Amino acid sequence: MRVITGSCRGKKLKTLEGTDTRPTSDMVKEAVFSIIQFELPEANVLDLFAGSGQLGIEALSRGAKHCVFVDKNPEAVKIVRENVSDCGFVKQSRILGMDSPEYLKTAKSGLDIAFVDPPYRMGLIEKVLPLLEGKLNEGAFVICEHERELTLPDEFGRLTLHKRYRYGKIALTVYKIPMKDEEE
Repeated sequence: MRVITGSCRGKKLKTLEGTDTRPTSDMVKEAVFSIIQFELPEANVLDLFAGSGQLGIEALSRGAKHCVFVDKNPEAVKIVRENVSDCGFVKQSRILGMDSPEYLKTAKSGLDIAFVDPPYRMGLIEKVLPLLEGKLNEGAFVICEHERELTLPDEFGRLTLHKRYRYGKIALTVYKIPMKDEEE
């Protein structure tokens, strides 16, 4: 697994051993970042269920201002710390070892982009989206990676469906908070 482009292009990232973590494939990662490429400069990013931290690190590499990484697995937190340090993003990062829904209950608002890539088939996306919605700025994007069979609702509070994508066994559901001038 590597950083695709930006200031850390080609940098190899460490991953967790075992089957509990599914690193996002390069194809899916390219798709994700083509969707939000113009939103990244100076963005405040959240990488929930961070795993190795690859999505947040890719965002930082492409010009995001800051990223909060959240994962409750202590081994994942250790890997995220190593990857963030190896890429030189310590000052632009906050790494938390805690449950993602618990984090969202006390998190500050002001997010521009959030990655939500939890373990599959546990209902976690549906649990965190209502908590996340109030932490997002106008125009913010939320990218949910999940199993292909799951169809998420078109709306969660202010979050409205932007687009759905399918890549083999993986699906992406992208939500956006409309800007005031986009609302009817």
